[in-house]
Amino acid sequence: MILTIDIGNTTVCLGGVERLSEGGYAVRFTERLDSTTGWGVPEYVGGIWSALQEQRLKPSDFEGAILCSVVPYLVATLRESAQRVLGCKPMLITRKLDTGLILPDDEIYIRNQLLMTMQLDSFTEPEGDVCYADLESILKTLVDDAVARGVCDDSPTARDLFDTRLMGVLTPRPSIVRANFEERYETDGPQAATDWFYKFSQDTDYIRRYRIKRDVKWVTKTPYGDLDITINLSKPEKDPKAIAAAKLAPQSAYPKCQLCVENEGYAGRLNHPARENHRIIPLTINDSAWNFQYSPYVYYNEHCIVFNNQHTPMKIERATFRKLLDFVALFPHYFVGSNADLPIVGGSILSHDHFQGGHYEFAMAKAPIEKAWAFPGFEDVEAGIVHWPMSCIRLTCEDDERLVELADKILTAWRGYTDESCFLFAETDGEPHNTITPIARMRDGKYQLDLVLRNNITTPEHPLGVFHPHAKLHHIKKENIGLIEVMGLAVLPSRLKQELFDLADVLVARTPVSEYPETLQKHAEWAQDILARHPELNGDTVHLILQDEVGQVFAQVLADAGVYKLDEAGRAGFVRFLASVK
Repeated sequence: MILTIDIGNTTVCLGGVERLSEGGYAVRFTERLDSTTGWGVPEYVGGIWSALQEQRLKPSDFEGAILCSVVPYLVATLRESAQRVLGCKPMLITRKLDTGLILPDDEIYIRNQLLMTMQLDSFTEPEGDVCYADLESILKTLVDDAVARGVCDDSPTARDLFDTRLMGVLTPRPSIVRANFEERYETDGPQAATDWFYKFSQDTDYIRRYRIKRDVKWVTKTPYGDLDITINLSKPEKDPKAIAAAKLAPQSAYPKCQLCVENEGYAGRLNHPARENHRIIPLTINDSAWNFQYSPYVYYNEHCIVFNNQHTPMKIERATFRKLLDFVALFPHYFVGSNADLPIVGGSILSHDHFQGGHYEFAMAKAPIEKAWAFPGFEDVEAGIVHWPMSCIRLTCEDDERLVELADKILTAWRGYTDESCFLFAETDGEPHNTITPIARMRDGKYQLDLVLRNNITTPEHPLGVFHPHAKLHHIKKENIGLIEVMGLAVLPSRLKQELFDLADVLVARTPVSEYPETLQKHAEWAQDILARHPELNGDTVHLILQDEVGQVFAQVLADAGVYKLDEAGRAGFVRFLASVK
């Protein structure tokens, strides 16, 4: 019998194909495993074993295995899993990895460039058919060889630098990439251009599909809509050796930061990622030079970054609204927004002016207006308070210049606004506190701006911010609430993946809090509250319950970050501010 493994986008189909004595083949059984779970080799080994046991079969019943896949980053995982169960490596049925990066005229040139990078001086054509594995496996094989020969150090950081150098050999020069993008934009439209560029950024391994797949994601229903929750596992964590080496490495101010244009094609170093396979698209917005690229970590579909050509600090001002609306005019299928420009309520990079956008609709964009409002002199602008835990004003109009003018009035009013009854202070001891997180999109042919009011004041009770996740929520989310979180997507720390698995075990066992391991002590009070509200919790339901509870915590995180609370006093305070805008 032959074990067949067909890897699809949602399921892995296992089959037993038996040779018939009279000739031909017959399917003896089929079993399905989920391909969207983020499983690794141990989990798939268990899944294959379970499938065989269900059929009352053992590994010796199989003479071999074959595998085909439309999900490249799962090929290596399933091949190794099947080999561990059967004791033989499955034959791979696939096609050449034809991404269009290597044209026939370039094959010999690129081969020689790869030989030079690998520090090899000869090449022998393989005999017979060549089975092409997925990109991750190909790169791992090449880097393993380079490590074995001392060409590359054996550390995660050094390996990333080296495999990016290999992919840089295959990546066309910026002028070619930009010409391709512009031709598609002019001929087929903006969405065709971004579709191509997004795929290109994945094919060059700038966006590492196989790492993004590791992120744990789910959706939680809340009174504010369906919130997206993700535990970020794709952003590489530096190993201790790399951290120590980076401290000893010569310091450099080039590029000035990870967003600067000088990153395009940069080889990287121990304390700065390689970008040899990175390409950017120049843009003009508000008559100034900006650039468009994708985020290598892709927190949502087509997660892009739009950044100033100059290394200049973040600043929310009238020109910001103009730039955001210019961008969505160029790419009407994308939204774009800016982090706030003050610490605590801003993003992780305040030193370089930039926006984030993409082809995705967040819960906040779907949230309705709960109270309409007419600003004097701007009756042509549809406006109102959005039903959202963070304090959001939505403006919609066919005339984008009218939106810029009104948004600037609101920003100016908010910068200087104080309402002590809501603990809102424009400044204390000369330090400004009020700013805005703006988001732009096209909606039914009209321009739309969401203006989220922010304040970064701190107190002894809340040293990280009054309008920041409060201490009781820090076991789940302690980091700043930036643009992505504001819109309804929680980007949670990688530690939570293991902690939630471990917490599930102690909840099911009803382990006393005093016996919780140290890593779970921070969750103890929350865990006891979950048990009190879910006495039915068991091994079958615990993971879904925990996912929902994490999502509800994130909803409270957003409520903590809202300057006007969703109660009578908060709503009255919000209306007072709107009335102050003249």
